[in-house]
Amino acid sequence: MDPVIHLDTHVLVWLYAGEQERLAPVMPHFWRNRVTVSPMAVLELQYLFEAGKTSKPAAVVMKELSKSVGLKVSQLNFAEVVNAALTLTWTRDPFDRLITAQAMAEGVPLLTKDITILTHCPRARWV
Repeated sequence: MDPVIHLDTHVLVWLYAGEQERLAPVMPHFWRNRVTVSPMAVLELQYLFEAGKTSKPAAVVMKELSKSVGLKVSQLNFAEVVNAALTLTWTRDPFDRLITAQAMAEGVPLLTKDITILTHCPRARWV
């Protein structure tokens, strides 16, 4: 089976928007890995749309990224994710906490540029 990498929400937004310059340092990850996302990132995408911070609802973004990069939503049992999240006391952001916990519970890297996540999560990386 191919290696897997999870994407943080902002990476999804940039990928959908075609922000090649921002993503240039990490583009090789999209070629070498199966690209997955936490269901929590999908919910955060929808929140961003509802708040007027993005122009498309989560379903549209996910459908397009599924076609363009083969993006899949992780199917790990939610109880396992929450159990991993219980130890992440470094953040009060429920999205960051559960997205990070998802990658940890699955034992896969999380692609993020979020400095707080990069500082506290050994599975997080940008390059």
